[in-house]
Amino acid sequence: MSVDVEPQPHALRASGLGFRVGGATILSDIDLAVPAGGFLGIIGPNGAGKTTLLNLLSGLLTPSAGTIILEGRDVAGVAPSGRAALGLGRTFQTSSLFDSLSVFENARLSAQARLGGSARFWRRPRASDEASQVAIEALGDVGLSAVADRPTGALSHGDKRKLELAILLAARARVLLLDEPMAGVNTEDVPRLMELIGRLHSEGRTVLMVEHHMAVVVGLADTITVLDSGRVLATGDPDSVVANDDVQRAYLGQPL
Repeated sequence: MSVDVEPQPHALRASGLGFRVGGATILSDIDLAVPAGGFLGIIGPNGAGKTTLLNLLSGLLTPSAGTIILEGRDVAGVAPSGRAALGLGRTFQTSSLFDSLSVFENARLSAQARLGGSARFWRRPRASDEASQVAIEALGDVGLSAVADRPTGALSHGDKRKLELAILLAARARVLLLDEPMAGVNTEDVPRLMELIGRLHSEGRTVLMVEHHMAVVVGLADTITVLDSGRVLATGDPDSVVANDDVQRAYLGQPL
């Protein structure tokens, strides 16, 4: 499928984005702009529309209004697989891994899909083929080389989150959409996962992250957008957003 290309300084931009289901408005008039190499944190009370926003950006849902521009390309009508081929990677709140396969096989399938090879994972791959080498590199980047042969279902929740990031690396994703990467992660694993995400960002990747842990967002993001009732309530640097009176009211009774 061909996609229109327009001059665009941002890695990811949404303009006037809206989503309706029946008579209910879930998101309305959302404007976002993430520069190449930027880190945008998305926060908001429960039900604010954060995951719906990621579903629109990744192509799982079709917006009722607005445009989405990925690295200068209008991706209206482009399926999730097509957006992945254009460099967009997505993780989910709940694991989407193949628990019965090994850690290595999960990463290799991602590399194989990007390279256009066969997805017949029941055939043992050659260690020297390109997809295997990409998978080995990605697992090394996230610190999972030592458990590459372990069944994925046996991993800790924190290591599963690392594997999800390795899968994005194996797919050569340049723009990462992370949906609550700390969800279910033990408290002691949070700093290590933060360090990993921060390092991937420092290597030049663009990140848009939805996260409930405010300390994680403030510690990683250079810009924060607050959603409330399906609309943008505030956008700015972490200090100004945390001090914003409207944001404080939106979070009344919830940790900020």
